[in-house]
Amino acid sequence: MNQWTLQAVAQVESCFKEKFAIPRQPGLTPSAEAVVRLLPPFDHPDTVRGLEAFSHLWLVFVFHGTADQGWRPTVRPPKLGGNARTGVFASRSTFRPNPVGLSVVKLLGIDTDHGVSLRVGGADLLDGTPVLDIKPYLAYADAVVGANSGYADTGADPLPVAFTLEADAMLQELAPSHPHLRELIREVLAQDPRPGYADDPARDYGMRLYDLNIRWRCDQRGAVVHEINYA
Repeated sequence: MNQWTLQAVAQVESCFKEKFAIPRQPGLTPSAEAVVRLLPPFDHPDTVRGLEAFSHLWLVFVFHGTADQGWRPTVRPPKLGGNARTGVFASRSTFRPNPVGLSVVKLLGIDTDHGVSLRVGGADLLDGTPVLDIKPYLAYADAVVGANSGYADTGADPLPVAFTLEADAMLQELAPSHPHLRELIREVLAQDPRPGYADDPARDYGMRLYDLNIRWRCDQRGAVVHEINYA
C-alpha cells in the first residue's frame, strides 16, 4: 500500500518554456495564461460538467522538469536568501521524494469543441507539465484566515522593471501576436527570479517566454530588459 501508479489526466501548454524565471508561487503573474488540455479518455465534456461555476481550480501536477534529479532532505528556499537550509517538507522545493506540486489558478474559460481544454491564468507551470488531478477551489474551506506562513509570511518588494528603447520597439512590433507580453515580463521580473545569492550587476540573464528569448540585467534602477528576439 506504499506505492501507487498514477496517470496524467491532462497536459499544460504554457508560456514558460524553461524552469528559470517561472514564478515561485501561483497567482503572482496574472498575465501568465496557460491551457490545461485533458488527455484521453478524460477529454469528454462530462468530466468538466459544472466546472464553469467555479472561479479558481487546484491543479495537482508533476515537476517533470526536475523529477530525474531526485530529492534532497534539506533545501535552500529563495525566501531565506538561497543559503540557509530548511527541511524539504518545510518548503515548496521541486526536489521532493514524490515530485508533485499543487497550484491554484484562475479559470478563464472552458473549450469542449475539440476534446476538453481549460484556459487558466496566474499559472506557474512549465510547458508540458503533466497534471494528475483537477479540483475546484472552495473559498469557504481552502482560504484559511489568519494562517501563519513561517519564513515566507510576507512577499518581497517588487523589483522595478524598465525597458531599453530597443526592447520597447520590439514589444511594439510583437504587440499583434503577443498583446500582453509587456505586462507578463513586468510581472515575472518583479518577482526577481535571480538566485537569492546573486549580486553581480554586470551579469546578463535570459528567460524564454512563448517563442521568445528575453535578455535583462539588474542595476540601481532594478531589472532592465535590453533584448527581445525569437528563440
